[in-house]
Amino acid sequence: MNLLSTRIITANVEALIDFYQNVTAMPLIQWTPDFAELRTANATLAIGSTRTLQFFGADNRIQAAQNKSVIIEFLVTDVDKEYERLKDFLESYLIQKPSLMPWGNKSLLFRDPDGNLVNLFTPVSEEAKKRFGIN
Repeated sequence: MNLLSTRIITANVEALIDFYQNVTAMPLIQWTPDFAELRTANATLAIGSTRTLQFFGADNRIQAAQNKSVIIEFLVTDVDKEYERLKDFLESYLIQKPSLMPWGNKSLLFRDPDGNLVNLFTPVSEEAKKRFGIN
């Protein structure tokens, strides 16, 4: 089994596309007005409108912007540099400036426009670097 994608269901596809393009400095592919993808080397972050729920037969069981516990994480080369690049953009979304975590990552935590938690992190301890295959 291989984790391939995480999908955010939203009532505002365009806002999330703009947000994630700014954060990642990568283009999202918008396949339809209701579906877009940010493809990375290891996984995809998909964004689907609430209208896509009808295809799963779950439109009354899933609600947009209700996540309280999942964190979408991006491995970055230098979290401090990313923070400097994004600090004005993230000002109203910021939860925690770059901080060292007990497991050896330096993490920047913020919310997207729907309230989903997002973490940009850089492994800094030798053990953390080893976990991610970084020399």
